[in-house]
Amino acid sequence: MIQVCSVCSTRWNVRERQRTWCPRCRGALLPPLAEAPRPDPLWRTPTGQQSSMASGVRRTMPRLPPGFRWIAVRPGAAPPRRPGQRSRGPTPRYAAIPRWGLLDRVDEVPVRFEAPPPVGPSAAAVRTAMFVSTLVLGVAALVFVVRYVLLVINRNTLLNSAVATGSVLLGVLVSLGAMVAVGISVILLVRWLIARRAAAFRHRGLPEPRSARSLWAGCLLPLVNLLWAPVYVIELALVEQNYARLRKPIMLWWGVWVLSSAVSIFAIATSGVSDAQGIANNTVMMVLGYLGAAMAVAAVARVFEGFERKPVERPAHRWMMVESEPAAGPAAEMAVELDGQKPAA
Repeated sequence: MIQVCSVCSTRWNVRERQRTWCPRCRGALLPPLAEAPRPDPLWRTPTGQQSSMASGVRRTMPRLPPGFRWIAVRPGAAPPRRPGQRSRGPTPRYAAIPRWGLLDRVDEVPVRFEAPPPVGPSAAAVRTAMFVSTLVLGVAALVFVVRYVLLVINRNTLLNSAVATGSVLLGVLVSLGAMVAVGISVILLVRWLIARRAAAFRHRGLPEPRSARSLWAGCLLPLVNLLWAPVYVIELALVEQNYARLRKPIMLWWGVWVLSSAVSIFAIATSGVSDAQGIANNTVMMVLGYLGAAMAVAAVARVFEGFERKPVERPAHRWMMVESEPAAGPAAEMAVELDGQKPAA
């Protein structure tokens, strides 16, 4: 009897004893088949007879026991076994973090450092400076009024030398005090204007069109400040959307300031006269100049308070919730009764 290995297809002559495993590859042996005699090549069998014999052989093939199946293998020797996975050795361990590897070169982006916003003086300091300036200017005007009265008295009566000297020194002192007070007020107001403009433009997301140097020059240079300082204030009011409310105070301050500057220039120009009437006229102009300066300071204080009344971050308008009007109901039916009659039931 011949048994065929189901793995290596080797045919084994087991003679009369049926075997289970292949001695070569230890594969399962198929059930034994009776060895058919080989046909003689000299005697050819017709094709139809060969096909019938082949079909008969196929029909007489025994069934495989459970767990076995027919497989197709390539002819020849069995394929070599695949080599096992090569051992790669133990997993590497490091006592410290290894420093080798790829380097990440990160290009440093230049950091732009923005200049800090200018810090202006407090509102209380500006108010105090303007109040002191107004008070000193008023006192200076009063001193020059006293000097004018003394000049009138001196027309008929000879004044004491101490009184005359004291009036002159007092006029010089109050003039110096007025200059210092007004100078401090102007510096504080310019600083406040620069800081306020920077905050307003930054809040709106707009760049400041004018530099701090140009603002200082436009506010401090004589005669130039009469034009540019109000322009800077108007620009600030437009950015903060307060120009409609502050237009009248700004224009009033502008007009008073120009008039006061004209009177002050005339008083300074006529201060070198030596005759009695010229000195009296100059004294009157000094009184008017100090009063005009006090009024100008009071006017700019009003403009300052108009800006400080509304912070930069707060909107100019406040929206309020108002109840909606009730919807008109269905129109009442027209009465059919005459005037003076009760409605019918």
